[in-house]
Amino acid sequence: MSVRIITDSAADISQECAKEWNITVIPLKIRFEEEDGAEYLDGVTITNEQFYQKLILEQKQPKTSQISPYDYEKVFQEVKEAGDTAVYISLSSKISGSYQSANIAADDYEGIVYIVDSLEFCIGQRILVELAVRLRDEGKSAEEIAQTVKEEQKNVRLIALFDTLEYLKRGGRLSKGKAFVGSVLSLKPVLTITDGEVEILGKARGAKVGNNMLKEYVRKEGGIHFDKPYCLGYSGLSDERMWQYVENSRELYDGDVKALPVAHVGAVIGTYAGPDAIAVAFFCQE
Repeated sequence: MSVRIITDSAADISQECAKEWNITVIPLKIRFEEEDGAEYLDGVTITNEQFYQKLILEQKQPKTSQISPYDYEKVFQEVKEAGDTAVYISLSSKISGSYQSANIAADDYEGIVYIVDSLEFCIGQRILVELAVRLRDEGKSAEEIAQTVKEEQKNVRLIALFDTLEYLKRGGRLSKGKAFVGSVLSLKPVLTITDGEVEILGKARGAKVGNNMLKEYVRKEGGIHFDKPYCLGYSGLSDERMWQYVENSRELYDGDVKALPVAHVGAVIGTYAGPDAIAVAFFCQE
């Protein structure tokens, strides 16, 4: 019997990374209206690069679909038939019905599949999955892993700097008036996740000020716990702005790490972030 770690594509874990970590990533679905409703499997039948190319060209906001109970059922049944147990770490229940769908599917798998609401998404969810992988490799049971991940969730911190308000506006997350004012003043929103939902911490005038806000947030939260998972993320077709942030914040990392883990933010969060967003996720010092 082995323990399987399962998550969804909102965690921004590529299929290549999933193979390396020996985990299962269930893809959410993406639909572009201009393509007559054609659906793509996030990270499977559409790459991040292809998604951002379409996002920039299309006039209408793409739609994402939650994972159905049937899709979960197929994965959970494979776990049961193999005689294994599993921990599924979902994107926040506050922004998607996928968590509820997973619980519906798990009704027939008590003691086999353990469901954890990450109350995160993007790389905040990702580092909780990586923590679960470490615990699995240490020989912990599925029940022990699920309990530890739930306890550690309160220590996760994520902060992001968006380059534009346009995609938040398109997705109905921001009024057209606020988006217009933000674009005129070159304001870049700085966001975090609080209790599973997006919270705007402020707006920075220019990327340099935004980078400084990210740096100060990390300091305010007590710094990065480098013995636990952490990650940088970027959206769009270039990671240039992310490395500008790293250079501006070098004192946060020098002497503690040899290389910084980086994730390419995919379609689920990229739909609202747009290109050229950057993010940092870490466990704070307790």
